[in-house]
Amino acid sequence: MPVPFESLIPFAIMSAMFVVAGNAVQFALNKESGGKGIRYSMDDWDRKMMMRDKQLTGSDRGQVDTPIASPEFKVNSVWKVHDSFRNGLL
Repeated sequence: MPVPFESLIPFAIMSAMFVVAGNAVQFALNKESGGKGIRYSMDDWDRKMMMRDKQLTGSDRGQVDTPIASPEFKVNSVWKVHDSFRNGLL
């Protein structure tokens, strides 16, 4: 039994919307990670290195190869805020 021609147009529209939505999600994930692949099974070391990289470069996935940190690295620590929350100061 042949497929009616009228059913192909809605099927094509729905298929196109699935493709557009999938590509939009992939673009957003790629843009968020700086064009690098998705990280899987991160352990505590990886999270600490991501926090360090964020302090050094301003992004979670950015890395620098200079052996000496910038002067701002001394004062942009997350732990000062964490200690303030823990002690009830904020």
